[in-house]
Amino acid sequence: VQLVESGGGLVQAGGSLRLSCSTSGFTFDEYVIAWFRQAPGKEREGVACITNSDHSRVYVDPVKGRFTISSNNAKNTVYLQMNVLKPEDTAVYYCAQSRACFGLEYGGMDYWGKGTLVTVPS
Repeated sequence: VQLVESGGGLVQAGGSLRLSCSTSGFTFDEYVIAWFRQAPGKEREGVACITNSDHSRVYVDPVKGRFTISSNNAKNTVYLQMNVLKPEDTAVYYCAQSRACFGLEYGGMDYWGKGTLVTVPS
């Protein structure tokens, strides 16, 4: 199983960024993919999760209405569209794979990518 994040970078507050998570090594439709983030000095926290079989989605409150998770099953890729970015969104963003979203709990994920850094200066 491999997950590779891309699309991070430096963006001004109020701007947008789209992250991608390219996956391989498993049957995409049978799993969920979640996005987590870890800010400096803080614990890793869940952001959003998508069930690839039916595209149902889960978001945490701080990103609702600003972030959108989506998937392209033909490309085995999941995206995180991030709009109206804030300095508090600054973090390394990781994608992870599991059988279910499990309430976006860190311990519920089985495989992880290496992360991509998003920086929103204040």
